[in-house]
Order: sequence, then C-alpha cells, then structure tokens
Amino acid sequence: MPGTRTTRYAADGARRLAARLWHLLAGPLQWRALWLVHAKFTVGVTGVVRDGDGNVLLLRHRLWRRDRPWGLPTGCARRGETLAETVVREVREETGLDVRVGGLLRLESGYRLRLEAAYEARLTGGTLRIDPFEILEAGWFPPDALPAGLLESHRRLIERGPD
Repeated sequence: MPGTRTTRYAADGARRLAARLWHLLAGPLQWRALWLVHAKFTVGVTGVVRDGDGNVLLLRHRLWRRDRPWGLPTGCARRGETLAETVVREVREETGLDVRVGGLLRLESGYRLRLEAAYEARLTGGTLRIDPFEILEAGWFPPDALPAGLLESHRRLIERGPD
C-alpha cells in the first residue's frame, strides 16, 4: 500500500519525540503535565468508627436525603491530606471524638469522577459533641441493631466487622 511505510515511520518518530520531551520535563513538571491532561477526582472518605464494646458510631446527617439520613462519619479529602488524616479530621469535626485509623475496607471509583475510600477506625478519646450544621444526632449502635434510614453501603461496611 502506498504511504503505509511513510505513515509508520512518522508515527514512530512522533512517539520517540514525545518520549524525549517527557524525559526532559523530569519530576515536578511531569506531575504538572499529568495533572493538566487528566480528570480531577473528588475523594470521599468514610470511617467505620467502633468503640471498645464493638458499637458503631452513626450520625444522622442534616444534608443527606430525608429517607436515608443515617450514616458513618464521611467527608472529602483536602489537598495534601492522606486518606487516614481525612478520617481523623472528619470524625473530630463532626463529633469531637478522636480515632486511630485501621485498615482499608473499600476503595471504589466511578461516581462521576469521585473516588470512595472507607477505613476501620477505633475510638481513642474525646467528648461527643456534634457539629449542628452538618449533624442532627449521633449515637453508638450495636452492629445487630442499626437504625432505619441507614445508607445500604454503610450497612455493608459495618457488617464486614472489625479488622
């Protein structure tokens, strides 16, 4: 076929040029280039907080759907924050409680450029005081007596049990 060989050489030359440019960028400039050309994600982080008796901390969220207001402490990661730091911060902001983060329970994507991570967490201290802007009510529940209106995905996380 006429032109096939020429097209192949041109494509190979373009790939070599792209690789050469990529290597010239190095480190921080490579990261910046990747950031510019790829999709940006929101990272939602959830903590399955358990006390010493195995009870789970659940919150009745003001801003969630009225038919499913109950759920685990949840929030979005901030720039430069690890996912474990997000769990600690969100629990403290929403409840005044301190936690130690354990193992990763779930990592999923596909929610319109949203990544979801869930971690086990253990209560380590603090005094329960809710953030009235976001939270209407908080309580400790045995895993076999969860409230109606609990998000199903959170119910499944709780049922997995502690790590």
